[in-house]
Amino acid sequence: MGALDGKVVVVTGAGRGLGRSHALLMASEGAKVVVNDVGSEWDGTGKATGPADDVVKEIKASGGQAVANFDSVTDFDGAKRIIDTAINTFGKMDALVNNAGFLRDKMTFNMTKEEWDAVIEVHLTGTFNCGRWACSYFREQSKAGKALNGRIINTMSHAGLLGNAGQPNYASAKLGIGALTMVWAREMERYNMTANAIVPMARTRMTMQTAALGGMFAQKEGAEFDEMAPENVSPLVAFLVTDAAQKITGRWLSIRGGKLESWLPPQLAKSIDIGRRWTVKEIIQRHGELGDLSMPAVTI
Repeated sequence: MGALDGKVVVVTGAGRGLGRSHALLMASEGAKVVVNDVGSEWDGTGKATGPADDVVKEIKASGGQAVANFDSVTDFDGAKRIIDTAINTFGKMDALVNNAGFLRDKMTFNMTKEEWDAVIEVHLTGTFNCGRWACSYFREQSKAGKALNGRIINTMSHAGLLGNAGQPNYASAKLGIGALTMVWAREMERYNMTANAIVPMARTRMTMQTAALGGMFAQKEGAEFDEMAPENVSPLVAFLVTDAAQKITGRWLSIRGGKLESWLPPQLAKSIDIGRRWTVKEIIQRHGELGDLSMPAVTI
C-alpha cells in the first residue's frame, strides 16, 4: 500500500530535476502520473520528447503507471491539454504540481524585455494557466456532487522570499506565485481543493547555473547525506497530495536538506496610530519606532 494509491497527479517540468524526482516518488507511492515536459534546456531554449519519455519508462519499469505530455505551460490552451491528459488517460485528476520553469538571469540594468517576459511567462503565467484549468475541473466536480480532495502545489523560491541580485524576473515571478497560491486557497476552499506552495532548496540544472549559488549547491565529497539532492524535497510534495494534508492550505512550506520549514506570508510588523493625518516632520521624528527599516540580513 502506498500513500498515494488511487491518486492521479500531473507534474509539469517533470523530465528532469525536481519535477522528475516528484514524479518518481509519487509513482512509487501508488499515484498515476502525467509527466509533462517540453524538453527545453535550463534557459528555455530547445525542445525534445526524450526527458518526459524517459521518466515514463522509468516509472513503468518499476511497475507504476504514467503517461507523457509535451505541451508548454505558457500556452493557455496547451495547459488545458495537460490537465485533460490526466482525465482522458486515467479518468480523473487529484493533484497538479506546478514545477516547470527556466532561468534567464541578468542584473536589472542589463536585462532585456524579452528576458523579463520569458521568465515571468513560464513561471507565473505558466502556473496560472495550469491552475486555471485545474481549478475549473475541481469546481465542476464539486458542483456535480463528485467532490475530490483536490490539490494544487506550486513552486516558489528563496529568491522570491528574500530577493537575489541578478534574478529580478525569477524572484518577482516566484513571489507572485506565493500570492496566487493564497488566492486559490481562498477561492477553492468551498470546492474541497487546497493550494500550497513549496520553497525548495536543491541542486538542479537551474541552481547550478546561478553563479553566486553554484558552490553552495555542489555535492560535498564524502558527505553521508547529500543535503542538496532534489530527492530530499519530493516527500513534502507527496505529503501535500495525501488526504492527511486536507486541512493545510494557503501555506508556504520548505525543505532544505533535513530541515522542514514553514514560512509566514507577508504580515504587519508594527503600527503607530496617531488618530489623524501625519506630517512629514512627524514621520522624520518617529519612523524609528517602527524598528530597523534597513535591508534585513539573509538568514536561512
